[in-house]
Amino acid sequence: MISPFRPGRGVIAPLMTVPTMTLAAAAVLTATVAVAQNLDAGKSPQKLFADGCTTCHRSPRGLAKGRFNLTLSWFLKDHYATSSDTARALAAYLESVDTAPPRAAAKPGPKRSGPRAPKPSQSQ
Repeated sequence: MISPFRPGRGVIAPLMTVPTMTLAAAAVLTATVAVAQNLDAGKSPQKLFADGCTTCHRSPRGLAKGRFNLTLSWFLKDHYATSSDTARALAAYLESVDTAPPRAAAKPGPKRSGPRAPKPSQSQ
């Protein structure tokens, strides 16, 4: 017989019985698991751009570069966005601001009302 007061293996061995192991396994399996949170959820696309993109890009203009919405959202999901929904919202925002640059205003000058008449030729 093993005395529970004897130092060494005699104290640990009786504690590691099958019911104890089952109880320990059940406790580990039922422990509360931390749930991952999407920190970008609920943010507007403008806020997403301001929070994550302004470090490298001054403006959202031109970043879509005429790409298809689907391929742009896939790219953003793979590289920058935390979820597919966030990537789609950001892609839609980038496409909405990806317009042609404004045309330069016409310089003020003499107004021309129509085609000019040809200059008369000088004959000698």
